[in-house]
Amino acid sequence: MNATDPTRSTAPVDGSLVLPGRVDIVEVGLRDGLQSAARVVPTDAKLALLDGLLAAGVTRIQVASFVHPERVPQMADAEALVARLPRRDDVVYSGLVLNRRGVDRAVAAGLDHVDVSMSVSDAHSRRNAGMGVEEAEQRLLENVAAAQASGLNVRGGLQCVFGSVAGEEIDVRLVARIAGRLAASGVVEIALADSAGLADPQRITRVVGAVRAEIGSVALVMHLHDTRGLGIANLVAALQMGVSRFDTAFGGLGGCPFIPGAAGNVATEDVVGMLDAMGIATGVDVEAVCRVSARARELLGEDLPSRVFGLWMSQQRTSRTPTAVTS
Repeated sequence: MNATDPTRSTAPVDGSLVLPGRVDIVEVGLRDGLQSAARVVPTDAKLALLDGLLAAGVTRIQVASFVHPERVPQMADAEALVARLPRRDDVVYSGLVLNRRGVDRAVAAGLDHVDVSMSVSDAHSRRNAGMGVEEAEQRLLENVAAAQASGLNVRGGLQCVFGSVAGEEIDVRLVARIAGRLAASGVVEIALADSAGLADPQRITRVVGAVRAEIGSVALVMHLHDTRGLGIANLVAALQMGVSRFDTAFGGLGGCPFIPGAAGNVATEDVVGMLDAMGIATGVDVEAVCRVSARARELLGEDLPSRVFGLWMSQQRTSRTPTAVTS
């Protein structure tokens, strides 16, 4: 086997993986995590969750989406929430926008960063935005330009990169082409979302490779859902491809109201716990995130899917159980 053999492993001879030394966590629990919840969480409670995330060391937080409140009631307080955010120089707050109205609302609310997004699934785009992919692409670029003209830092996002329903195939060339146009538009980063949780590690590798070839040095973010239990495996595959920024949600909350059956995001505490074990720095405290998830569990009245949180809760119950006294 010679040095140019394409089958030759690029891993070190000791068998360890070549991975980033640090990963940036983008906490999306306040937006994606809560948007499908049956109980509407009051603004004061959201701010309390936010305080817990800041105490945990999270410094990149997606706080809301500027969408029609009748479609997503949980986000009806977007402006009120943004107005009360504790401002810190080391923390980046962002909001999701899907149209020009959303851009204008985010600007008026006083955010400095927005995530401008579209779906690359034609069926999902028509259900969710009332337009096909071709029109959505043009609107996406117009909204990016409008946000930039207002002085905002813009993250470009592509939803449903791996399909919106089982069996739907999204052409990787389409994804890469639109990502390339986003990169050329001057966005600060590009997010690829497995909105329905249909990806697998092999597809992650293929799509990330194709997109990276089009976007050059623009930062890439992965937004992964855990519908089929492959979220963490997909994250590791992206790590191996050099991705070092991931959207996660405390407790593993999340899901899209317009994708039936879509499960939550990869859980912040699960991801950070794994990265800690692998020696990859995040600056985030797992136990502090678990305390945020415990509060969310109380607010929502439902169990949370995070495995690390489940273990932490078991340990809390055990520590409160009186020790039996024997004679």
